[in-house]
Amino acid sequence: MVNTSAQCAEMRIDDYLDLLNLAKQLKDIRWQKEIIRKLERLNERQKTPV
Repeated sequence: MVNTSAQCAEMRIDDYLDLLNLAKQLKDIRWQKEIIRKLERLNERQKTPV
């Protein structure tokens, strides 16, 4: 069983990936970069032990 914080993190990442796909379809480079930065921060946060 996956704990709820891990499930929330997965859902958040999935949502950001969906947004990134939309930003790419719209060719919105600025939005793409913003989403990628957010995903990188989320990734770093997951690597850090609590």
